[in-house]
This record gives sequence, structure tokens and C-alpha cells, in this order.
Amino acid sequence: MSAVESFSAVEIIAAKRDRNVLTDPQIDWVIDAYTRGVVADEQMSALLMAILLNGMGSHEIARWTDAMINSGERMNWSALDRPTVDKHSTGGVGDKITLPLAPLVAACGGAVPQLSGRGLGHTGGTLDKLESIPGWRASISNEEMLAVLQKCGAVICAAGAGLAPADKKLYALRDVTATVEAIPLIASSIMSKKIAEGTSALILDVKTGVGAFMADPERAKELARTMVDLGKRAGVNTRALVTAMDVPLGMTAGNALEVRESVEVLAGGGPNDIVELTLILAREMLDAAGISGKDPEKALKDGSAMDVWRTMISAQGGNPDAPLPVAREQLVISAPSSGTMLSMDAMKVGVAVWRLGAGRSRQGEQVQAGAGIEIHCKPGEVITAGSPIFTLHTDTPERFARAQEILSDSVIIGQLPQGGKVDRMPLILERIEG
Repeated sequence: MSAVESFSAVEIIAAKRDRNVLTDPQIDWVIDAYTRGVVADEQMSALLMAILLNGMGSHEIARWTDAMINSGERMNWSALDRPTVDKHSTGGVGDKITLPLAPLVAACGGAVPQLSGRGLGHTGGTLDKLESIPGWRASISNEEMLAVLQKCGAVICAAGAGLAPADKKLYALRDVTATVEAIPLIASSIMSKKIAEGTSALILDVKTGVGAFMADPERAKELARTMVDLGKRAGVNTRALVTAMDVPLGMTAGNALEVRESVEVLAGGGPNDIVELTLILAREMLDAAGISGKDPEKALKDGSAMDVWRTMISAQGGNPDAPLPVAREQLVISAPSSGTMLSMDAMKVGVAVWRLGAGRSRQGEQVQAGAGIEIHCKPGEVITAGSPIFTLHTDTPERFARAQEILSDSVIIGQLPQGGKVDRMPLILERIEG
């Protein structure tokens, strides 16, 4: 004889459809019942759409987040002798910041338990980038995570199956039901994993601009505030920076290309925007965790951040000295005219990278490690007709045509008036602290 359920999915869907506030018991039950398979995908799809259309109050979002956390395990880092702090980015084009940032913060005294994801659509995934390093493993046990953290202070890996399993089911469903954009669902998805991860401090990098998931700055700020509130309520010292994604970050987009650029940053070089944002986020992370003493800029220059990187990669089976994969085919796209580059559409660059084979169109699809784009000129720079703008990389040259198609109007080259400046978003639009 089956157990009698506390609620029915239909009554909860109807409540949110009619713009009512869901009660704590309703939320607890629907998340648990969906995780157990009692609530069907089509029923949860209807509820997600009702949430997207009618929204949720702050208490509802907090309870929804708690219910997702309670669907699985909570990690515990009390065995560590240094404070934990993590960073989460909402994703963008060329956003490789996690790669130099985690070892940099560890080199300055923090412990960074960085649970990362894979790319989907035009945004790259940290795990896909690191998997271009020969031998490196994304999936490790909680015990291995702790061992790596004790050894070098930083670990980047995939979340285990026991962490917020409700979110894994909901995330897959949102992706195929056009409910990804709902701020309550985005915020609870990100924060349920980060709170369950057990970090004591968290810095959120919420991207905005044409290449970002949340293109409108006002909606990006609303998302940032919602997540900071959730972190604060859960006792996690949480801050958010709303940062620019109108132009790709750095000079590369694509898995192995971005690893190579990250290593340049750890060696004391690399593009200015990557270095600047890495240092800003490192200082925020260290301050939020109550760590002082070592300057992150010095840790990049003296080799200590690179030492942590090498140890971290080796601890997960990777060879930091192995040559990174290089795509079999390259194609240069040149400037059609001379002048100043006035703009570059980050979204179009991201889609071109995806079309070259660096991203996936569905979960589980293989990516090409060497595919991607090198960027030779950024907005504000003077360019001469015939000089390179992009170099495209892929193992499958038949992909070039569709990448070229979307890149054909991705940059605007023109003349600036005397004393004129290129219109760019500031790197940091807003800082939000709980």
C-alpha cells in the first residue's frame, strides 16, 4: 500500500498559477516529491512556468533553496586549518577567471573548494577547459577533495551526485522548458549548490552585457541581490560584483586556448582585463574570508600561485608540463578596412566558438579541446585593413563556414571623432554586500 502524500502537485501548480504565495510545507513537499519521482516532469514543468510568469517572494525563494539543499548532503571542511572561500560566475565568453583565481587565493592563505560545471550553449565550462590538460580528472570523491585542499589549498572539480540532487533534475528540466531565465530559479539553483558545498564565504561574479546570460544590467543586479540575500540568510558571508560581458574576456575563447592564457596569467603575464578581474576577485575573496597578509599581485609575480596550480593539477591526475591540444586547422579572419575597432559582440564570438566545436548543444556531447578563437584586436584599438582580427581553430574545417557567418558582423570598425572614446561598459558595474 502506497503512502498518502501530504499534497497533490495539481493544487500547488494552481496556487502559483493564481499568484498565491506557496507555504513552507508545500515547497518542502514538491521538491522532495519531485526528487522521489512522485511529481512528474510535466507537472514540475507547469509549476516552473508559473514561477517564471508570477515570480516568488524572498521567503519563498529562501525556502525553495533550503528544500533543494536538504535533498542531498552538506559538505564539511572543519578539518582544514585555513578558512574556506569560493567564487561563482554566471558565465560568459572567454571567462577563464576561475583557473588562475583558485590557486592565487590558495597561495594567499585561503582554501578554495571550487565545484564547477560544464559549458552549454555559448558560455564555456570550467571543467571542459581543465579536461584539455592530459590526464586531469573532474570527478573526484569528497575524501579526495579534502586531500587536495589540505595539500595545496585549492581544488576545482565536478559536484558529486549527493549534492543538491533536486537541482540536477530541475536544471535539466528548466533547460528544455524555456524557464531558465526565472530569477528565483537561477538564484536558488546556484545558491543551493554553493551553500551545500559548505564554504564560509562566497563571492559572486554576475555577468551582464550582450555576451552574458543576464544581458540587462538591472536584471543582473536583481539576481545578484537575490543571491546575496540567500547567502546571508544561510550564514555564508556573501558578496556580489556585477561585471561587464559586452566584449569577451581576454584574448582567447575555447578550452585549451583559455588554459594556455590562464597559465600566462599565473606566470605573471596575460591580458590586462583577465589580470585586473582576477586580482579584484581575489582581494574580495580574501577580505570576505578574513585573510590578510599576502598581496595577490605579489603572489602572481613571485611564482607562488603557479606552484599551487601545478600541485592542484597534478593532484587530480593532470600533467601541468604536457603540451595542450592544438586544433588541426586554423583560419584567419582579417579586417576589411582600417580604423578604430568600435565594438565586438561577445555573444556572436561565443556562438562562433561553439560552432567550431568547443561547446555542446546537448548534455553529454563531446567537445573539441583545441577548438576556439584567438582574438587579435579589442575595441578601442586601431586596426589596419588586412591585419588579423580573429584566428579560428577547429579539428573539423567544415565548421569554419558557419562560424564565419556569425562573425561577419561581430565587429564594427570606423573612425572616432577627435578626442572621442569607444563606448564600453565599466569592468565593475556594481558591488553588492549583504
